[in-house]
Amino acid sequence: MPHPTPGGHPNGTGTHPAHGLSGPGRPPMDFDRAPFLVIWETTQACDLACRHCRASAQPCRHPDELSTEEAKSMLERIREFGPVIFVFSGGDAFKRLDIVELTRYGAGLGLRMAITPATTPLATREMLQALKDAGMSRLAVSLDGSNPGIHDEFRRVQGSFDHGLRILREAQEVGLTTQVNTVVRKNNLEDMDAMCQLMTELGIVFWEVFFLVPMGRARPEDVASAQGFEEVFHRLYDLSKTATFDIKATAAPQYARVVTQRKAQEAADAGERPDADVLTQGAHHSLKDGIGRARNVNDGDGFMFISHLGDIYPSGFLPVRTGNIRTDDLVEVYRHHEVFTALRDRGNLKGKCSVCNYRPRCGGSRARAYAVTGDYLEAEPYCAYVPPRWAQLVEQGRVPDDAAYFAQRQRAVTELPLL
Repeated sequence: MPHPTPGGHPNGTGTHPAHGLSGPGRPPMDFDRAPFLVIWETTQACDLACRHCRASAQPCRHPDELSTEEAKSMLERIREFGPVIFVFSGGDAFKRLDIVELTRYGAGLGLRMAITPATTPLATREMLQALKDAGMSRLAVSLDGSNPGIHDEFRRVQGSFDHGLRILREAQEVGLTTQVNTVVRKNNLEDMDAMCQLMTELGIVFWEVFFLVPMGRARPEDVASAQGFEEVFHRLYDLSKTATFDIKATAAPQYARVVTQRKAQEAADAGERPDADVLTQGAHHSLKDGIGRARNVNDGDGFMFISHLGDIYPSGFLPVRTGNIRTDDLVEVYRHHEVFTALRDRGNLKGKCSVCNYRPRCGGSRARAYAVTGDYLEAEPYCAYVPPRWAQLVEQGRVPDDAAYFAQRQRAVTELPLL
């Protein structure tokens, strides 16, 4: 659905130009018509008790979770978008006894299937083999520290780190490609160099680095500073030049701005024309299993999340409900619901994001803006960059500086609804 607001996206119309769905023979995707990625929270049941858990997961499954037949109908409808990436998340997806059956069904429809199980004994080698045989393309494991001390303290279950390494090894042995998901937070910033080193040893194709959003069990005091984010962005970019895997920053679209700045500086130093692509040179590693990569994905913009009860959200970290698959058509919700359409028109952004010269490539985390201010269109609260136009407005006294701006708009995290 086109949006006429000028400047909303790079073609200056508010509609989406080619976002570049990386992969041989794959046409560019129009995020107004289809997401690149759909995540389903299969259940909130989990044997871990992670300090940041978005879902505040619990030991037992909810009696009103989607049934097997409802999940199959959901997969059929999602396939109307095209061969999108579909991820089983949680809680722990292995708490559902039908996960292999649903994997086979989704793969049979032509969806690109992936899973993010909890790092527990439920992820057996036999289960991994069954998923591979059913058509699973990729498995992602969470590692949130370079050693058991850091990771297990965060996940609050001893042995979780060792299970993570075991699951990665066994998944690779049965032929699944693997990725690692890592949460960046205040108390693991000093571990990032060691994490980078660990990633080079694991045989993964993708490292997804998630920058904490203060919702669920996470709190504002857990989030690293904007400058802390910035330092990690530069470490990731440096690693991307030599890594044997792709790197993506999640809930931190400002990483695209850092990539653009670094590439422009390198081109200037070499007297060359700058590379306009915001993907780093390791992006081809994501093609090994057909999953691929897309540019410019953001909350509700190339992304959709479905809860264990069937509720539809722009992402798992933006708890603004837009419908339920039991009563609403998820394709229509994604394409036409006012929340999704507003999120896809970057001409709606406020504060310094509204005048940022990197807005088309970034757009700020809409989930973090909502968590901090209660407004998903507000400026990204954890961005160190000050756009030239915003700096000029601050100097003229027409707007407050960042600290004063967000102090005026901050709300208590306890007001946030949970999914």
